Amino acid sequence: MSQSDSLPDRVRLILEEGINLYRLHTNAHGRLESTKGSYEKEWVKWEKQLREVLIGDAEHLNSMQVPFESAVKQVLEQLQIIINGEYTPPSTEKRKLGLIVFAAVNLPVTEISSLLDKLVENNPKVKSFLEDKDVEPNLKKAHVTLAHKRSHGVTAVASYGHLLHQNVPVELTALLFTDEMAALEAEVGSVDGEKVIPKNEWPHITIWTGEKIAAKEANRLPQLLLEGKATRIEINPPIIISGTIEFY
Repeated sequence: MSQSDSLPDRVRLILEEGINLYRLHTNAHGRLESTKGSYEKEWVKWEKQLREVLIGDAEHLNSMQVPFESAVKQVLEQLQIIINGEYTPPSTEKRKLGLIVFAAVNLPVTEISSLLDKLVENNPKVKSFLEDKDVEPNLKKAHVTLAHKRSHGVTAVASYGHLLHQNVPVELTALLFTDEMAALEAEVGSVDGEKVIPKNEWPHITIWTGEKIAAKEANRLPQLLLEGKATRIEINPPIIISGTIEFY
């Protein structure tokens, strides 16, 4: 099959997600029907996404050597096999695509660390806050999440596929923190004139979380700021750091 005939990333991702969901279901419930197990809501959501993806890529699928109607028929046949509990997972290593959880802009550790050092040097509040914080674990994986499969859906994650490995500027405008977490406010720029728009309502880089505090909790910082429960230190002028768009 030629490259032009290959399945789009989001079609591959939605099919992989269905197989992964099937594995979770069968591990928990054996051959029990999907509508009767603890993953009922997940199945309903996945089936809706599957329809949207197939309809959205109908033109591309129709242009493939295999007619679209035939492709859909084969997919439905495979789904029926899954529903009947007759699916046998391939023995080969899982394809990387099926393991993707989120899309993000990966950022260089040294530049983030240098920015924090400058903030500590120039702002007593930042110095007092960070002096006893171990930010290194978070800095090692510094990133701005663009879309997460669990929060935004598989198609949202796959929508960044055409930008994979591309450099993009990220403007850092402020540091927000509480006693439990800290993050840098971020604005993602453009790639070849195309604005990269994160699905996350508040794009940011989590730089520290307290014990037993999940990194995703940093999304609450703007709301906590409105409630007077967080501090915001403006970065003026803003710092621009370049990163690459990657799948994780």
